[in-house]
Amino acid sequence: MLGKVLMALVGPLGTALLFGMLALLLASAGHVSERGPRAAARSARGFARTLRRLGLGCGVFACFWLALWSTPVVSDALRGWIEAQAGPAAVEALPRCEVAVVLGGGMSGPRAPHRPYPDLAASGDRVWHAARLFHANKAGRLLLSGGEVHTGDGSEAEAMAVLLRDLGVPRDRILFEAASINTVTNAERTRAALKPFGPGCTLLVTSALHMRRAKRAFERAGLEVQPAPTDFEIIPMPFDVLRVLPSVSALEGSTRAFKELIGPLFGR
Repeated sequence: MLGKVLMALVGPLGTALLFGMLALLLASAGHVSERGPRAAARSARGFARTLRRLGLGCGVFACFWLALWSTPVVSDALRGWIEAQAGPAAVEALPRCEVAVVLGGGMSGPRAPHRPYPDLAASGDRVWHAARLFHANKAGRLLLSGGEVHTGDGSEAEAMAVLLRDLGVPRDRILFEAASINTVTNAERTRAALKPFGPGCTLLVTSALHMRRAKRAFERAGLEVQPAPTDFEIIPMPFDVLRVLPSVSALEGSTRAFKELIGPLFGR
């Protein structure tokens, strides 16, 4: 929980809000200092001006920082740079492995009567790609890694299994790791789940944006994995003036990119 709070604070929106609040506090402190009993003194007036200037600087930085990461062309550039490190996208370029590890990504299980089937969210491509790898004979088994995201929804692993069975993957070809809560525990618990298979080739299936951080987490856990990325978000596009105008979707994309870059600092 603490890691999530800290990441929210150092993300684009959190940082802008912190500097905005600091700007208000410094501006208020400057006015209070100037109205104090020694307001006529030169040193007091100078200190008040310094506070207000610092407040102005913080306010300008907050606006600039928020506008920068809300700009589609900047957000796309950062995410595209991260995705470029993900690895080969084509199934044909991957080796044949005994197991493919599929990481959950915010998928929620069914909750009757309002949601009778799992909600795939943005991680649906991971499950679809895992089925694609299985049917292409690139993986003999699929190990689904993901615990409970929302209380009462069941684990992500169980939710992914529902879709995989609908996509024709036999039940006896599916393995479960249903206790992890983040990428680091995905790696640690997967290492234990893979012990019966011994050393060998293991595919790692996750979103291209997430692959860089996920691969490092698995390597730190002592596992060698072959990236099998999916869910690529950024593709080359011709220039469009709308891409230099701030948007909510660009800010959301930048926030996810920041999470991939700074997540390891907070044990994610």
